[in-house]
Amino acid sequence: MRLARTRAWDADVSRLRFARGARAEALERIGVRTVRDALLHVPHRYLDFTRVTPVAAADIGTEATVVGAVDKVTLKRPRPRLQIVEVALVDASGVLMCAFFKQPWLAEQIHRGDTLAVSGKVTFAYGFKQMTPQFHEVVAKAGEASVGSATFARMLPVHGVTEGLSAAWMRRIASAAVADYADACDYLPASLVASHRLMTLARALREAHFPTSRVGAEHARRRLAFDELLCLQVALLARRAIEVADVRPHQHVVDGPHRDALLAALPFSLTDEQDAAARDILADMAAPRPMNRLLLGDVGTGKTAVAAVALAACADSGTQAAVMAPTSVLARQYAEKLGPVLDAAQVSWALVTGATPAPERAGVAGRLAAGELTVLFGTTAVLGDDLQFHDLSLVVVDEQHRFGVGQRARLRAKGEAADQLTMTATPIPRTLALSVYGDLDCSRIAHRPHPGVGVTTKLITPENADIAHTAIADAIAAGHQAYVICPLVDDADEGDELDDVPQAELAQTSAKPHSALATHERLQRVFRGSEVGLLHGRMPTAEKDEVMAAFRAGTIDVLVSTTVVEVGVDVPNATVMMIWDADRFGLATLHQLRGRVGRGRCAGSVYLVSAARGTSPAAKRLRSLERTSDGFELAETDLRLRHEGEVLGYRQSGGVTLRLVDLVADADLVAAAHADAEAIVESDPALTDARHAPLSREVRRRFGAYFRGERADR
Repeated sequence: MRLARTRAWDADVSRLRFARGARAEALERIGVRTVRDALLHVPHRYLDFTRVTPVAAADIGTEATVVGAVDKVTLKRPRPRLQIVEVALVDASGVLMCAFFKQPWLAEQIHRGDTLAVSGKVTFAYGFKQMTPQFHEVVAKAGEASVGSATFARMLPVHGVTEGLSAAWMRRIASAAVADYADACDYLPASLVASHRLMTLARALREAHFPTSRVGAEHARRRLAFDELLCLQVALLARRAIEVADVRPHQHVVDGPHRDALLAALPFSLTDEQDAAARDILADMAAPRPMNRLLLGDVGTGKTAVAAVALAACADSGTQAAVMAPTSVLARQYAEKLGPVLDAAQVSWALVTGATPAPERAGVAGRLAAGELTVLFGTTAVLGDDLQFHDLSLVVVDEQHRFGVGQRARLRAKGEAADQLTMTATPIPRTLALSVYGDLDCSRIAHRPHPGVGVTTKLITPENADIAHTAIADAIAAGHQAYVICPLVDDADEGDELDDVPQAELAQTSAKPHSALATHERLQRVFRGSEVGLLHGRMPTAEKDEVMAAFRAGTIDVLVSTTVVEVGVDVPNATVMMIWDADRFGLATLHQLRGRVGRGRCAGSVYLVSAARGTSPAAKRLRSLERTSDGFELAETDLRLRHEGEVLGYRQSGGVTLRLVDLVADADLVAAAHADAEAIVESDPALTDARHAPLSREVRRRFGAYFRGERADR
């Protein structure tokens, strides 16, 4: 019987009771296509009706769950584009006024006489207790038997739903799935269940969907979260084991004359952290397996110098390396910084971007194919079919999540079993690195070799923008330069398309975000007599390079830009940055942006302009930038506030989504799952052992794309 239930997990969701017709179509829209999907579609929240609070006892400023009768429903339109449904909720002790913003359809779904449950923070205004409910549900329609708090003395699950699928119907479907199919074979080895003191699978599914207590719900979530982490880790590590099983990697010479000459040519000695990272990389390059290493380092920690050591090892080995950067500005900067050092070490190099003239590109292609060039810097222009390497042994990808999976694969395919070094200046917490990059070896440079004079960050309102303008004017008068960053290119762009922060935060403001084009036009009048430049991603490559060259040369005083300057731009004379609509950006992006100032001998100042209210999530994020300049501390903060894909910036490219894991609360599970997966894959790389058959099946059902080479986040 259990085996039959286990096999049924892969059946279409329509096999479940209540999950046919229009409801099956609605389930598919939220990614529930099979019985397995329905069982793992666990609630994202519970309404705790074991703790229903009467209106009179609900304390101001606290979270509460209230059940009452709807006395009045009113749809208000206080201003264009803002609609509020106001509901008067009454119980035996008093009245609670509930406001639902930008949900006008609720005026037709909630009626006088309905029994409504709401959950949220209680406030006080206009003589009444108020609430903007985070969650709500009609638990009885008008005319039905009254429902009191005693009837609802239980944990009511709140599942994710969509149009055409109510929360009540979703509970019925989940109940059917649990009753008919939860008691299946446990795919987790019994030894792991025992060693980590986890719930059995069947019990975890029951407690997750219909918990008997908050403690039971949390234990169930942790069991299912461990399953998710272990399956992901096994998929990542097994794929790496399969990839390297039948390849003949390059075993580089890592202590040759070119490497020694490069270290001597660097204008500084490597710090202990930089030296340790370089040794990690060189050890991988000398090993009899392809390197797959991630180099983590905050802004200014010297990742470029460490990568240069690896490039020199290619020269000592008689092979070639490719360095691919996300923008022409950054690619050119790599060439300008490392070019003289490579020249001194007698390592040949060239640069190719979209703006490279055809005759020059043809010359580079000829030298590359003949093996006369050791290092090629470039953007995605290096992927062209005309650029063929004589013997590519090392691929260096900077800010890898900015490239598509096909682009990275095409570059690595230009060589046979090429080593890969991935670099990122986006600070990543250890738990996130382990879970998302579990198949990469990681090196981390946590400290800047030269902390410098520092950067101060200040949060201001749009009404006080003249504070930032004055600072910019003072900087220009002192011979320095400034950046002004905008979220949009053109006023015609839709501000709600910005996806660097959750849509719930964007909905809190109706203000139109600033565009670079309009701001550039306005600042030409504000800073009359100064040169105000413009830079954005829609400009032709040659024009962008020309603007950046002018800014570096000091002929542009104020550069109005989008986030195209976020990574790698180095203008030591720039000391002030003003960021419009700062609440539109994530912490990682803002931290990268402010790393563009204060890079010389003078301190930097950053002004975050935002209309976000003082108690809003956006304002809390921005104030954390005022408190610290530690990128890894900020990354931990960002991880607590936002989804891991948003922190790394891969929502738009379809990255890994950990549905059940809290990477902050589950740090112990992340480390345990990684260690367990390593042990499993080391003993059984292809997962062919009969003991691992159930786990192997589950891994392939959840993360099969990783085995097929379709991974979306790298």
